Amino acid sequence: MNQSSSDKPGSDKTGTTHFGFRDVPTGEKQKLVGKVFSSVASKYDLMNDLMSLGVHRVWKRYFVGTAQVKRGDRVLDLAGGTGDIALLLRDRVGDAGSIVLGDINGEMLRVGRDRMTDMGKVAGFEYVQMNAEKLPFPDGSFDLVTIAFGLRNVTDKDAALREMHRVLKVGGQARVLEFSEVKADWFKPIYDFHSFKVLPQLGKLFANDSDSYQYLAESIRKHPPQDELKAMMQAAGFARCDYRNLSGGIVAIHTGYKV
Repeated sequence: MNQSSSDKPGSDKTGTTHFGFRDVPTGEKQKLVGKVFSSVASKYDLMNDLMSLGVHRVWKRYFVGTAQVKRGDRVLDLAGGTGDIALLLRDRVGDAGSIVLGDINGEMLRVGRDRMTDMGKVAGFEYVQMNAEKLPFPDGSFDLVTIAFGLRNVTDKDAALREMHRVLKVGGQARVLEFSEVKADWFKPIYDFHSFKVLPQLGKLFANDSDSYQYLAESIRKHPPQDELKAMMQAAGFARCDYRNLSGGIVAIHTGYKV
């Protein structure tokens, strides 16, 4: 999980960074990640269910259910994709609140918008294509900023965390739900087998795309583990940073506040 100097989230755009287990020019990662999610957008929800046996829905409900949010709040959901988190947040903020569903990938954003429209969930949502490293909002715009299963795909994670901090109101909360480092030694080989043998085959069978799911498995291993991500949030300016492991560290919820 250790990163070389060229892999660090704040790498110079002329250097290299990781795309899964490959080193690529830093400036190209965004385009490569975009191709992955454009490819899997239409099957994203189905594949999440298959990959996690449906457990991702429990993780997301817990993530939203324990968030610091109330009726009337304005929330930014980054890497909002197909709208799972935004839909759960809608019940928390009520009719007086609003949610901006943001994603850098237009295909994912369209899937989320169409899904909400088909469900009749129109009021209270905004859809904005944006880069998490440079958010198009003034300082102090949101009561809560969330990002679920998206931070590991951001090229400059430090910049994204600083931007999350910037757009939060004082007293606001940021929450990151992301795959992390499994803690039980006995489970690691089972998890590796599932990640590198099962997931690409599921991608091939159900999405006709094994390469994208190979990348997703690799990207999990390259993501900063729990304590490292906590330190990154602190360096970005967040206070009272903490994390909670779910499912033995398969995923973790990181939390920080703007003070």
